[in-house]
Amino acid sequence: MQENFSLKPYNTFGVEAKAQYFTEVNTIDELKEALVFSKTQSLQVLFLGGGSNILLTKDFEGLAIKLNLNGISEESINENEVLVTAKAGENWHEFVMYCLQKNYGGLENLSLIPGNVGTSPMQNIGAYGTEIKDIFVSCLVLDLEDLELATFNLEQCRFGYRDSIFKQEGKGRYVILEVTFKLTQKDHHIKTEYGAIQSELENLGIKDPTIQDISKAVINIRQSKLPDPKEIGNAGSFFKNPTIPLAQFEALKQQFENIQGYPNGDRVKVPAGWLIEQCGWKGKQIGNVGSHKLQSLVIINATGNATGKEIFDFSTEIINSVKEKFGIELEREVNIL
Repeated sequence: MQENFSLKPYNTFGVEAKAQYFTEVNTIDELKEALVFSKTQSLQVLFLGGGSNILLTKDFEGLAIKLNLNGISEESINENEVLVTAKAGENWHEFVMYCLQKNYGGLENLSLIPGNVGTSPMQNIGAYGTEIKDIFVSCLVLDLEDLELATFNLEQCRFGYRDSIFKQEGKGRYVILEVTFKLTQKDHHIKTEYGAIQSELENLGIKDPTIQDISKAVINIRQSKLPDPKEIGNAGSFFKNPTIPLAQFEALKQQFENIQGYPNGDRVKVPAGWLIEQCGWKGKQIGNVGSHKLQSLVIINATGNATGKEIFDFSTEIINSVKEKFGIELEREVNIL
């Protein structure tokens, strides 16, 4: 247990913020021990995984716990399906690569997403036509109210777009310890229709792609437009893609004929990156903070010296300008502390 501890190395924005107390746990028993300490001291608790989906705008008056729960296990269901369980502290991309090496299909479109396995169900991470809910079976959690273990199945998690029970009524009550996925062993469902995957496969000269080829294409696309947090502080996509009523989209199309949208029933998902770019934010920098030159959805710690408050204020200016021009209010995808 350490006091007045810097969290700068534990968030991918690389902003300075201190925790009143800090500890790392490697087992469930160590986690419970840390939580008992927090209760006896009446401390708030902050769980840290990969630090890729959090913006620290101030020091944390409480106990920050780094979850280092590691391990992967497998259980074959039949010739085609396998259950793979990963502990919360496993790096997400390394876990995806592990599955691809075993030729387990289902996660390939989610390659190179930052963070750890334990945070993946919280916001139902997704990319290129795949979301966690598509391959999710269950997750083991610790109830912070009574320190008892519980298992949540797909239905109980109530997944939505970048949403789950863990961001709604279960927020702050549970910590995810491990996640189980159902993957394919041979009859893989190849998804190439989303984003630039098909054109990237053509660039690679691949006509009959494997799941490994899909992963390579996704990695190439992401690396071409998303900055590496190790080189420049960021948390990936900072905003959710808004979903608006079809009638509102049609009205906007009269005014902005090039507006992009993906219909889903009586609602339309509009790319937040397009909206932000139309407002002139792509590549724009104010002080220590900027919008990435290749992907306006990504806010960056441009100088490496930005505070969390500066980044938050920058995001607020983007939200205000998009609302003023399009009447659409963007929602932050990153958790704000």
